[in-house]
Amino acid sequence: MPIFEFQCEECGEIFEELLFSSNFENIKCKRCKSSKVHKLISQVAYKSEGKFVSSSGSGCSSCKGGTCSSCH
Repeated sequence: MPIFEFQCEECGEIFEELLFSSNFENIKCKRCKSSKVHKLISQVAYKSEGKFVSSSGSGCSSCKGGTCSSCH
């Protein structure tokens, strides 16, 4: 089940949704409840040899530089 990132066009809030399908029609902003949201392009992260690696190849999604305790 993928986690998608969305941004509200009304208040600018960025939030995540765990979705069972790619139906984005019923997504509402967590802050203002607006249905005017769009899906963001997110980085992909995976675990390789015990370390988290992002699609950019440098660290996990928390620190993006490989310096936090989650990356090591």
